[in-house]
Parts: sequence; C-alpha cells; structure tokens
Amino acid sequence: MRELKLKAMAKVNLGLDVLRKREDGYHDLRMIMQSIYLYDRIEMRQSREPGIRIATNLYYLPTGPENLVYKGAELLMKEFQIDSGLEIRLEKHIPVAAGLAGGSSDAAAVLIGVNRIFGLGLSREELMARGVKLGADIPFCLMRGTALAEGIGEKLTKLESAPPCHVLLAKPKIRVSTKSVYGALQADKLPFHPDIDGQIQCIRQGDLYGMAEKMGNVLETVTVQKHPEIQALKDSMEKMGALKAMMSGSGPTVFGLFDNRKAAREAYERIRKGSLAKQTYLTTFFN
Repeated sequence: MRELKLKAMAKVNLGLDVLRKREDGYHDLRMIMQSIYLYDRIEMRQSREPGIRIATNLYYLPTGPENLVYKGAELLMKEFQIDSGLEIRLEKHIPVAAGLAGGSSDAAAVLIGVNRIFGLGLSREELMARGVKLGADIPFCLMRGTALAEGIGEKLTKLESAPPCHVLLAKPKIRVSTKSVYGALQADKLPFHPDIDGQIQCIRQGDLYGMAEKMGNVLETVTVQKHPEIQALKDSMEKMGALKAMMSGSGPTVFGLFDNRKAAREAYERIRKGSLAKQTYLTTFFN
C-alpha cells in the first residue's frame, strides 16, 4: 500500500474526575471518553524523496517537527529505519485547542497510516504503547468508541457503546491552555466528584437520561471561573432542551446532549447565530 485516506475522530469527555496530583507533576484521572462524528481528513502518500512533508488547510498550523502529526510519523519511521519519504495532507475540521483531542486524533491516524503504508505489522495495542509517548489521549484515539480512561488517560477499558443521541458542540472565542488549567487545579479541594461508576452502569443499561444526569467535569472549577462564557453556553444549551451540557476536557468547547433532533437543530441554529460561540457543530456519537 502506497497511498491512504483516513478520518481522525474528535472526542468528548462524558465524565472527567481528577483523583490526585502525582509526584511526577501529572494527575491521576478517571474519565469516560467518547468518540464523536466530527473528524479531520488525512491523506498519506509514500514518496521517493526522503523526509516527512506536511501540508494543511490552516495557515497557522505548524508543519514541522513541532506538529504531533509529524512526531507520530517520525516515531515509527525512525524506529523501523524507513528511508523513503512520506507526504501528508491534513484537512482540519476539528477546532484547534478545543478540548476535543484533534491533534491527538490526527497523530493516532498517522500512526495507523505509517503502519499500513510501510507494512510494519504492528497491532493496535503496539501502536497504543508507542502513541502514549507523544500524548495521553493518543491511545484512546486509536481505540475509539466509548472507554473508561484512568492513570493520566492511557489506561483504557473498553465500554459498551454509549446510548445514541444528538451532540451540539460550541467553541467560544477563547483559547485555553491545558497545562495552565491543571496547574491551577486544587485536586485535594475539589467541591465535587462526578459519579463515574454510576455513569458506566447507565451506559451498560442503555440509559441516556441517567448517563446525562451523572455527567460532570472537575476541570470546570478552573476554566469556568476564568471564562464565564463557558457557563453561559452551558446554561443556554440546557434552556434550549439539552439533557445536560458540559465542558469537554480542559475546554473551552461546551457540548450538550439532546434526545430530540428538532430541538438540537433549533439550538444549533440559535447558538450559531449568537455571540457566544465562534464554531458550532451538530453531530452524534461515533461507535
């Protein structure tokens, strides 16, 4: 295989809890991660000219060694001493720096692509073990679907598919640094902890309403305080019929779950035309 086209799926966190800060500076997490049908397109092609070359539709994205896509390709090509070159075309649709794992998902897709194009024969588990070196979300982006993530996010347990619903996403006109959010988090003084075990049980039972009721993200204690527009988006979605609205990851994207497509579409149009969000999407879970 010399050419490949792939889709890199975004994710949301249906539940995100922080258990403690570790001695190495990272945090022990417990999260339910869910792929959604919003994706970047990646085209990969083997070339005779050595080196990795990346082109993208966004002028401000780096295309050199600082890009996770480049790092993913370089990781495998160095390990397996691949001399031929690789051309990558990245068409971004997932919002950048949004709490949706767009960069991690792109890197995961490239790991899959390099493995296939050059016939490396690595299993998904072997790719996951390598991917975590580049980012804690990459193993999940290789697995996809619905999963419990523990540790720093790399310890994954596959779950039953989350009950289907309509997902409204809205990213406000702000940027949030994941590093700064975790740096400001007081893990030992959190006012609440989401019921992750209860949420897993609801997922197993196909109970959308119970799952939505138990949604929670402790990182909101930091990000919402600094950016009240996130709370405003949450409130707006729930007033428009969302079963529950929550920030994904460290933010700033807010997503709301709807059991009614008409209500979801109306909410999408109102938020898209309003002033709170810069980017708005209506989609579904991907399992």
